[in-house]
Amino acid sequence: MADGIKPQPGIMDIALYEGGVSHLDGVSNVLKLSSNENPLGPSDAAKEAFSRAVHQLHRYPSTDHVGLRTAIGDVWGVDPDRVICGVGSDEILHFMCQCYVGPGDEVIHTEHGFAIYRIATLAAGGTPVEVRERERVTDVDAILEACNERTKLVFIANPNNPTGTMIGQSELARLAEGLPSQAILVLDGAYAEYIEAYDAGLALVEARNNVVMTRTFSKIYGLGGMRVGWGYGPREIIEVMNRIRGPFNMSSAALAAAEAAVRDTDYTEKCRVDNARMREWMATALAELGVPSDTSTANFVLARFADEAEADACDEALRKAGIIVRKVAGYKLPHCLRITVGDESACRRVVHAVAQFKGAVK
Repeated sequence: MADGIKPQPGIMDIALYEGGVSHLDGVSNVLKLSSNENPLGPSDAAKEAFSRAVHQLHRYPSTDHVGLRTAIGDVWGVDPDRVICGVGSDEILHFMCQCYVGPGDEVIHTEHGFAIYRIATLAAGGTPVEVRERERVTDVDAILEACNERTKLVFIANPNNPTGTMIGQSELARLAEGLPSQAILVLDGAYAEYIEAYDAGLALVEARNNVVMTRTFSKIYGLGGMRVGWGYGPREIIEVMNRIRGPFNMSSAALAAAEAAVRDTDYTEKCRVDNARMREWMATALAELGVPSDTSTANFVLARFADEAEADACDEALRKAGIIVRKVAGYKLPHCLRITVGDESACRRVVHAVAQFKGAVK
């Protein structure tokens, strides 16, 4: 690169993101449990909507996403005019940083928080500030202690990835109330649909002017390959983000599939119930093998081993059995493996492999 050509400050501090491994050399029957995908895939309604979209691929997509925003409003009881749609919820998180963070500004995230929070902050020239968690749970007091006049955003995933833990509504409200006046609380609800009757912080968004909620179609809706997410917040903040949103950021196929997916509430509920059943079974079975985990409220469990060496050895044993899980040393959890909740056969297969590793079965 020429001497005078340099990227913006912060860009070179971003490590290239490494997604979950999806294949193993020499193994044909691979079981991928590394990316928290819905093992049932999208609903039939979403697949049919995607198929129909092929007839309009020569047309530009909607610029206002009114169909999807209306569907989200109908299902979740939100004002469609205060919904913004993005290329996964990641794009909404980047929008927040682009709009409200610059050099000298600080953005708070927790020590085991999603990697995108740090990446989006650095990309905007801001300074990420990591605060401790309390036994892998968001610590509101630690966050409030870290706030100052430079704090612009606070990112909280609730439930959190990769820990699977969450905090209650009263703690969220205490956090929002305690933030400095210039700061915005961003509640990342990527896994919110896995919790029965949880509003992902919606009541808090409606009650305050400093809270934004983000959601995704990549998890329970089974549309990770389509890249669709949405955000909801005060009208003024949504209007600011729409100023930098690309007019055609969402494809017609993605919009159609997501609209059908969100309206198919029976299928969503089936996915939630199935996940809860198999998550409890898998967590209990692993605990009986001496591999504990915190109570998860998402579609994965964070399995804890004695130390990093045992976690690495188990990961290698699982790979030899054709099973891919997620090592999370990059999230400062080197002694843990994050295991997606698959269907029943997948959960039984991974537990059997861990049992073999532990010497519990031959």
